[in-house]
Amino acid sequence: MAYPNDEWQRKGATLGDKTARQEFGLTQDEIYDAIDAGTLQYREATMRGNPWLRLLRREVEALARTSHGDQNVNEWQARAELGRVNREIRRLRTELAALEERRSKLSSDLGEWAALETDR
Repeated sequence: MAYPNDEWQRKGATLGDKTARQEFGLTQDEIYDAIDAGTLQYREATMRGNPWLRLLRREVEALARTSHGDQNVNEWQARAELGRVNREIRRLRTELAALEERRSKLSSDLGEWAALETDR
């Protein structure tokens, strides 16, 4: 038996209105019109006093596909995924640089320690 709020609590099943605009190429007016028409369910939320709308991802995707077509939605989703991948790559490069710097420091410390040991 599925509960009515089950989908709202599942990870990845919801997204914010700003994310819907970025990921699916919708406008704020299209989102509000769909809410008024009853094709989009929403929950109001706030973060640090800033209001935003939580939307069901499957409904947003269906709205985007009917409004803009499959090809356009696929292109928007690919661009959003590319952005996420690029951000992750930048994060990993920064982390790798920090680890290489730490490795270099540890290696030089070990070299100094080995030199001290041979002097004894």
